[in-house]
Amino acid sequence: MAQPGGGRVVTVSDVQELVRRKDEIEAQIKAYYEVLEDQKGVGMNEPLVDVEGFPRADIDLYQVRTARHNIICLQNDHKALMKQVEEALHQLHAREKEKQAKDEAEALAEARSQEQSLPRAFARVNEVTPGSPASLSGLQVDDEIVEFGSVNAHNFQNLQNIATVVQHSEGRPLSVTVIRSGKKVHVGLTPKRWAGKGLLG
Repeated sequence: MAQPGGGRVVTVSDVQELVRRKDEIEAQIKAYYEVLEDQKGVGMNEPLVDVEGFPRADIDLYQVRTARHNIICLQNDHKALMKQVEEALHQLHAREKEKQAKDEAEALAEARSQEQSLPRAFARVNEVTPGSPASLSGLQVDDEIVEFGSVNAHNFQNLQNIATVVQHSEGRPLSVTVIRSGKKVHVGLTPKRWAGKGLLG
């Protein structure tokens, strides 16, 4: 998105610079109005001739004319500058909106790609007995198991596969990977004898 004619992107500091120039012009206009005020309060439209058509002798005509001329020029500059400020702000807002939409789209795409890259689960935890090795390892109900030691979705046939791994790993930590709330979580699980049934619970 480029500035009309400038081919350059508008930045916040550009807008600040425009506003600074606008303030300067307003200060100059005010100063010239004070000049007119000092000249017996002649404004922009009071006649500069007396009733007989002669130039007024009670005011500095040159100063009044110059002040009036400068006010008109500055007011035109001010109008043009206000238009620039408006356009610049419009561009900034449009770019901000565009950036926001892009960020949202990127976040969505990332979430989708994460979903796609999650491995396939082959079992779901439907019960965890409190105080059991499974509970102590941090396994939770509804965790979807994607890896249990050497068992994964590709070589899993039935729960006997897991039972075999558990028996061979008694007292040794097993690496278990689960999907929990759409994210991959690694759990260290050590099958061992405990007060309840089995080595996991």
